[in-house]
Amino acid sequence: MSSVNEEFTLPNSQPVVALDCKTAFDGLTAKEKLYAHYLSKACWVGSLIVLVQTSPESPVIFTLLHKVFSEESIEELKEKALKQLSEEDFKAVLVYTSGLFANAGNYKGFGDTKFIPNLPVDKFEFVIKESQAYKNSPDEVAAMWEQCKDGIYSLNDNVKSLGFPNKGLTTYFSSNYSTEDVNLVSDLMKQYNIEGYNNRTIKLESNNEKRYQVLLASVENGVALSKKHDDFVFEIVKGDYCGLLDCVNENLLKAKEYASTDLEKQMIDRYVDSFKTGSLDEHKNGSRFWIKNKNPIIETYIGFIETYRDPHGSRGEFEGFVAMVNKEMSKKFSVLVDRAEELLPKLPWPKEFEKDTFQRPDFTSLDVLTFAGSGIPCGINIPNYDEIRQSEGFKNVSLGNVIPSGFKDSPFPFLSPEDRELVIKYAVPAFEVQVGLHELLGHGSGKLFHRSADGEFDFDKNSVVDPLTGQPIFSWYEPGDTYDSVFTTLGSAYEECRAECVGLYLSLIPEVVRIFVDNEEEVDNITYANWLLLLVSGVEKALEMYQPKTELWLQAHCQARFVIARVLLEAGEELVKVTEVVPDEKLLITLNRSKLQTEGAKAIKNFLLKLQVYKTTANIAEAKKLFDKYSKVSDEGTHPWQRWRNIVLKHKQPRKIFVQSNTSVTGDDVELKMYEPTLESFIESWVERLPNKEHLYSVLLQLAEKDRQHFRY
Repeated sequence: MSSVNEEFTLPNSQPVVALDCKTAFDGLTAKEKLYAHYLSKACWVGSLIVLVQTSPESPVIFTLLHKVFSEESIEELKEKALKQLSEEDFKAVLVYTSGLFANAGNYKGFGDTKFIPNLPVDKFEFVIKESQAYKNSPDEVAAMWEQCKDGIYSLNDNVKSLGFPNKGLTTYFSSNYSTEDVNLVSDLMKQYNIEGYNNRTIKLESNNEKRYQVLLASVENGVALSKKHDDFVFEIVKGDYCGLLDCVNENLLKAKEYASTDLEKQMIDRYVDSFKTGSLDEHKNGSRFWIKNKNPIIETYIGFIETYRDPHGSRGEFEGFVAMVNKEMSKKFSVLVDRAEELLPKLPWPKEFEKDTFQRPDFTSLDVLTFAGSGIPCGINIPNYDEIRQSEGFKNVSLGNVIPSGFKDSPFPFLSPEDRELVIKYAVPAFEVQVGLHELLGHGSGKLFHRSADGEFDFDKNSVVDPLTGQPIFSWYEPGDTYDSVFTTLGSAYEECRAECVGLYLSLIPEVVRIFVDNEEEVDNITYANWLLLLVSGVEKALEMYQPKTELWLQAHCQARFVIARVLLEAGEELVKVTEVVPDEKLLITLNRSKLQTEGAKAIKNFLLKLQVYKTTANIAEAKKLFDKYSKVSDEGTHPWQRWRNIVLKHKQPRKIFVQSNTSVTGDDVELKMYEPTLESFIESWVERLPNKEHLYSVLLQLAEKDRQHFRY
């Protein structure tokens, strides 16, 4: 294949790792296993919504490939395929299928770039038409293939990555949306007190009438609001994803029968009502019960949560997880929570910029049974609703069995042999420290200044001054504003950057690291490894996620880490060096260990203060100016990032695919089935995962057909 396409394919060397949760699952009671089983089913069915949220073709591709691999074994299909394909060609089919299932669509969940099969279209078509699924239903399978094959292979500039129409692909806004439309609808949603988490928007134009429709995720159907304006109509229409949400609710109600506490039952009731009616307030109420449910044996959360992939930064992607508490690791996080009030004042902003009261959260390490969505993170701080997080509380979770799997066999090509050896040894404990600080004291810290509808401020406007200028505060969040609605496209990367800086800054305090390690001699090594890991990620991984043609960053965490790497390079005193090793076509990243507590601490402290002040005061203008400066990827100066990106791409490592377990019920017994870390087993896990396949296929195809008129590819 051409070099152009190599950037948009998953290699046949695609790594697959197993997510082991057997010990934790075996420790559950029979009732707890049933609770976990039905919650998992709700999550998996709900995650099919992500296919619709990703691209117009993804639901069709998923249905086609799931059907193909469901109606015969992989060995049987392979035997027929090898009549015209090589072993490598057939493996490419398995890689593409696995990538599509793992990312819940044909765009990478981490990076938002499109991936296509690593074999020609005629060979892929041969496999489809040799399948038993085609023999059983030739018209149906052929129709699906014809409908999606162009979408599978297209690499037109406007579909290479997710983004606003004309610059990228999105199903959060119809293809005829303009920047003016986005701003207009955002203002209307604020006017009608609508947040974006659980909706999409389309523009309809006919007979000189313009109609903006907010499609609300709900089981119920119908127009909930219709308002005539001067030259357009604004509507809220219920029923988006209704067929899938109905299945989600069915499984949630079954899980409720095995809930251990009234809080869990009330939480589920609110979620069910939210998915039924489209009420975001009910999901918030469910989140409130979830926060109050302290130290559960089984932790779970489900809904439209993270806003990374909405190009406007306001609409949530569906996600759900079910996990069991790892009691040993959770003890360390509990100590961190206990010491939070002691550590927060060490952050570099005045006390007026910190929450009035720290809402002590649950902070647990979890062994994941199910994580359904476009990817699996290492840690989470939720809920994302500002008003709950700031005044009522939140929870932090570290996904303990994900972290070691994620680092398995990582080569770290841009480190010296000595640093590579040290990082391999300390990567897992260093990352656990960073995840803990990032989630609890990063996302969990900092106040937002508001003015209420009656004109009252939640800070003393007469006495609080801007610590950067010494001047009075002149900006704040107005009624109806949220962090997401003010910071929009900048919001995710900016907040991840702030949280990462908190982790780096506090990891310089030895007593903080001692919470996580027993061996005193390892403390300095873990701090050093933590900073080095972030720098490596900020160069080696981040530049993969930058798109030179559009000058857009495709992943929030990567942009955040590149910004931090730039800040540290600017610190001077040879704190950080990135140099080109010409004969080897590599980069060498070095960190001066002796300067961490001096130049390193100073650089992060000053930068972190700016990040927090601009966030607190809703100063989007200065925040954008600051962030854009360090996000710039140019070929000028001593660090030619544009050219170095080519070196990074030559050494890039594919993101690992996690094989997750399945559960099944026989009578009152729940069986856990684990799978080998292979492409074949990963596909098998998905074939066995979904109940009532034909019904779900029908729902997905109906959603895809409905979307075809609004979203182009």
